[in-house]
Amino acid sequence: MPRCSQPLPCRFFCCAATSAAAGTKKKNVVFLGSPQVPPSASSQNKLSASVLETLLSASSSTDSAFQVAAVVTRPPATKNRGRKPMPSAVAQFALDRGFPGDLIFTPERAGEESFLSDLKEVRPELCITAAYGNVLPQRFLDIPPCGTVNIYPSLLPLYRGAAPVQRALLDGVAETGVSLAYTVRALDAGPVIASEKFPVDDCIKALDLLDILFNIGSKLLLDELLSVLDGSAKQKAKPQDDSKATLAPKMNLDESWLTFDEEAKVLHNKVRAFAGWPRTRAKLQLMNQNGEPDVLDIKVISTKVSTSCNKIGDENQILFSGNSLLVPCSGSTWLEVMELQLPGKKHMCKGCKCQDT
Repeated sequence: MPRCSQPLPCRFFCCAATSAAAGTKKKNVVFLGSPQVPPSASSQNKLSASVLETLLSASSSTDSAFQVAAVVTRPPATKNRGRKPMPSAVAQFALDRGFPGDLIFTPERAGEESFLSDLKEVRPELCITAAYGNVLPQRFLDIPPCGTVNIYPSLLPLYRGAAPVQRALLDGVAETGVSLAYTVRALDAGPVIASEKFPVDDCIKALDLLDILFNIGSKLLLDELLSVLDGSAKQKAKPQDDSKATLAPKMNLDESWLTFDEEAKVLHNKVRAFAGWPRTRAKLQLMNQNGEPDVLDIKVISTKVSTSCNKIGDENQILFSGNSLLVPCSGSTWLEVMELQLPGKKHMCKGCKCQDT
């Protein structure tokens, strides 16, 4: 099956090591991370790599109860035409840390026979996923005796699906969180081992929030890892209430358009949710130097809801306020555009306090 092409020796890296402090063998853990498609695939790759970094650092301790026996990520991808395929951020991070290349598995699908055969050879006690983005069949789930545990950036059963953080921001939630849950065949429906809440302000964007939640999730995982490995976590894990479940389908390009017949708050939330991919877009009609209308297709990067607008103009007229644009919206509300990108140009920063992500 496909593996990382960079040759690194030492297959014995995954063999059961002995803890000097406890005199017991470390248990093999397999990490799976990196989405295969947008939204924000490259950014979530980095988030997955941060979880792997936490696991590798913790496992390097002599008294650690576990070791990372293998890494599973998406296959190398060609970013530009004619360039050689590049490993995912997860694979590259593992290689940079000296992880054996023959223990970095890159299946197209997690149900491939060759991959499942390789996984069995590693003899994992536990599999851990973080933004893996690949369906795990029952044949996979049956391999690790301690199960498969997922770091999920939402308070399950809320926002099950491909884009939990983006959908939560789109809804304008004041609170979200991260869950540590067992993986089952049903979509994000496994019993929850632990969770932690996080307040959401009205400025944070999707990728920043994802970064925070995966950092919290990494710490939550380490706190619960011993109980997962000794089986006690299964006893305390709470089944989800399916009647309270909400869905978070993946984002799509058609949703990214801003229509100003909605209230400014709704549009501002959309800008935050789509900040990583594919960005929000809008069509604005401006007057050119000849006094003729000119329609621009722009990307809207950072906004805020204007609490007041003292300027008087036509209800469809875009106004300037300092370095920002004020766009009239439904309900007599105004959207202040502080960062935008014109066609074929770099984005124009207007001094927004919300950092562009």
